[in-house]
Amino acid sequence: MQNNKTRFKYKLLAVLSASVALTANAQNMSQPDLGHITAPLLSQEGYQFKDLNRDGKLNPYEDWRLSPAQRAEDLTRRMTLKEKAGLMMHGTGPVSANNFGNGDVYDLNAARKMIVEAHINSILTRLGGKDPRRLAEQNNHLQEIAESARLGIPVTVSTDPRNSYQALAGISNPAGKFSQWPEPIGIGAAGSESLARQFASRIGQEYRAVGITEALSPQADIATEPRWARISGTFGEDPELARKLVRGYISGMQNGSQGLNPHGVAAVVKHWVGYGAAENGWDGHNAYGKNVVFKTNNLEDHIVPFKGAFESRVAAVMPTYSVLKGVNLNGKSPEPVAAGYSHFLLTDLLRGQYKFDGVIISDWLITNDCDDDCVNGAPENKKPVTGGMPWGVESLTKEQRFVKAIHAGIDQFGGVTDSDIITGAVEKGLVSEHRLNQSAKRILMQKFELGLFEQPYVEAARADDIVGREETQKEANQAQMHSLVLLQNKDILPLKAGTRVWLYGAEAAAAKNAGLIVVDRPEQAQVAVMRTSAPFEQPHYNYFFGRRHHEGSLEYKADSEIMKTLNEVARKVPVIMTMYMERPAVLTDVTDKTQAFIANFGLSDNVLFSRLTSDAPYSGRLPFALPASMEAVLKQDPSVSDDLHAPLYGLGFGLSR
Repeated sequence: MQNNKTRFKYKLLAVLSASVALTANAQNMSQPDLGHITAPLLSQEGYQFKDLNRDGKLNPYEDWRLSPAQRAEDLTRRMTLKEKAGLMMHGTGPVSANNFGNGDVYDLNAARKMIVEAHINSILTRLGGKDPRRLAEQNNHLQEIAESARLGIPVTVSTDPRNSYQALAGISNPAGKFSQWPEPIGIGAAGSESLARQFASRIGQEYRAVGITEALSPQADIATEPRWARISGTFGEDPELARKLVRGYISGMQNGSQGLNPHGVAAVVKHWVGYGAAENGWDGHNAYGKNVVFKTNNLEDHIVPFKGAFESRVAAVMPTYSVLKGVNLNGKSPEPVAAGYSHFLLTDLLRGQYKFDGVIISDWLITNDCDDDCVNGAPENKKPVTGGMPWGVESLTKEQRFVKAIHAGIDQFGGVTDSDIITGAVEKGLVSEHRLNQSAKRILMQKFELGLFEQPYVEAARADDIVGREETQKEANQAQMHSLVLLQNKDILPLKAGTRVWLYGAEAAAAKNAGLIVVDRPEQAQVAVMRTSAPFEQPHYNYFFGRRHHEGSLEYKADSEIMKTLNEVARKVPVIMTMYMERPAVLTDVTDKTQAFIANFGLSDNVLFSRLTSDAPYSGRLPFALPASMEAVLKQDPSVSDDLHAPLYGLGFGLSR
């Protein structure tokens, strides 16, 4: 045991070390802009600092000249147990009369209770993006509330993706005025690491403009099960290509590959690991989809894209909801629990083997219960609501789930605010405060690295100028162009100006802008342009996410509207079809009725018709193989890439003209 003299010696050495570091770096330091409303300023040695705890002293955590690690260490020592537990919660921005967080403005009274009383200062925003200035103002309100709290710890505002054409509740947000790019699967089709970097850099700038500093993306899962409902958020099924694109995306989002800085946005790579091997294609948000199945013991393939994240020093990792089956790695098989509860996957593998030292944040609601309606689906007369996703630990109490997840390696819990459970667990000796300190330091370090302690506020008036600006949307349109995959062209493309076209699923104005003549009936046209989406089923409509997910068969039914329309129109006029491929589609009965076929992954009508009338070569390549039949899909190994027997179009296929 150290005596008082020894402890004083070590304390003095630490102070001296900090002083030396300050002296050595003084010449390179310039006064940062200090955003403050209620916190007073302190002046020392010709510099200004925020007195966040209002004690009239310059404390190490308030001293921007010190390293993030030094500041995090000091602040952690000043926090109460309750404050540390609150730091480990990642709540949802409260909106009046909407527990999902959708709306235009926050409930600021509820936000104050969350931030000041419960000490929660990581918040997911689901506010709409139609008014960027208002969104920026609302996030500034959160920061003002945080500044008034005891220690003045700023809020990290996070978001699900919000820059594409598809929005799915709980997974992504409508774009509003944010720039609209192809889905990540389209970036996979373009196949360019530099484009992935540009994509993330631009949307990161938009996020920063409205006060968002953490992106719950990218999705590094590989799309090995063709029926899986979340393929559009991935970069495809090629692990090595996904590795490059994940690396590019994170370096773009975080403003470089050397870790966080005040000009970047913290990226959360997900979902560690194996999420794409979904049993029957069912998704892990649902009780019926909680398992991923490895018929082949190839978890290493699913790890490959995450290596790209580690190469770019990703800020955070989010484990998958799923329970892994059929995996043996390094002579061990993971416990049959969701990854957020797996010591093997988080501590042994992620932290041990891959040396990840950032924040591990759970996916949303893993500690909540899944009741009968959640397990079996809501009855016909009842609207389904979200339940918890405690897969593999359903029989445990909430306290036991928190304890198990913390011991497994979780630093922060998504979507919940039950910090009192953690404080109670510490008081009972189930979790040590030392373990909470580890998580607290990791979370705080990132806030310091992002510059939030100095400038948590944004200039709301500038948000409208930055979000969705014309130059950015032009770049996004080019990305849409590059993502298009030409699968078939029987000497019909490009279309010439003055061509008479009949349209299905596309706006006439866009066709006219491209110099085409729009007619009312197929028989009046020289060509029909049909815009469709990949086929799907919804066999689990009585589940909250099952009602929103596109599941099941990848082929159109013969009596579907699209097939009846295609059959009728193809008898009268040549057909050009473009399909939004959120999942691979069986096109065997489709392409024999079309003269040209283009796979798209999210694009505007203006980009579509500009592309159809251009003679430039196509550069996109399929990010996944397209099956020739559902029989081939059923025989495919859900964990193995490029495993379809005799695909209609193979992985990487794409015509130039």
